[in-house]
Amino acid sequence: MRAFTNRTARKFALLGATATAGLLLSACGTDDPMSGMDHGGTSASATATATASASASASGTAEAGAPGAFNDADVMFAQMMIPHHEQALEMAELADGRAEDPEVKRLVAAVKGAQDPEIAKMRAWLKGWGKPESAGHGSGSGSGSGSGHGMSGMMSEQDMKDLAAVKGKAFDRKFAELMIAHHEGAVAMAEDERKDGGNTAAKALADDVVRTQSEEIAALRKILDRL
Repeated sequence: MRAFTNRTARKFALLGATATAGLLLSACGTDDPMSGMDHGGTSASATATATASASASASGTAEAGAPGAFNDADVMFAQMMIPHHEQALEMAELADGRAEDPEVKRLVAAVKGAQDPEIAKMRAWLKGWGKPESAGHGSGSGSGSGSGHGMSGMMSEQDMKDLAAVKGKAFDRKFAELMIAHHEGAVAMAEDERKDGGNTAAKALADDVVRTQSEEIAALRKILDRL
């Protein structure tokens, strides 16, 4: 009886040791899968973060540069309209101390307020598109003539000298005459962009140019009628 009891005790002791070892192995095995899950989650999170950062970077680049797809007509529009706007600003600057008519002064302020920001916008587009600001386009003439890619409505050097040489009502009349021709050239260029351009933002600017400068042409003609 005593021998049976001793054998039974040893058997239970062996079973207990085996169970304990199994539990220890199980605990160690449990740590590894959990650790692996953590690593997998961290990897997925890092991948998502990297993707989000890349998307944000790409979005920022698009906003800073070209606003979408473009074609050659969009590039030409920006390259030609920048110097065209710059000359309009030069004409507006000449009004300081020379213009007399309140309506002329109001239109001068409108030109300054609209065209300077538009120049900055078009320069940003060209930079984003990887295109030069100037493509060697001709300047046209004060009568709006020109050949090839000449810019319709551009004033000649003599036109600018004549405008700078007068004051008061004489300046107002000369300014109105020259700015009508200048605006008509801008409207023609904008109409070409609306027809041939592919970039949404550039075509929207062309719409604005046609609308605002057509309204200013009508106002300038009324000024000429009463001066």
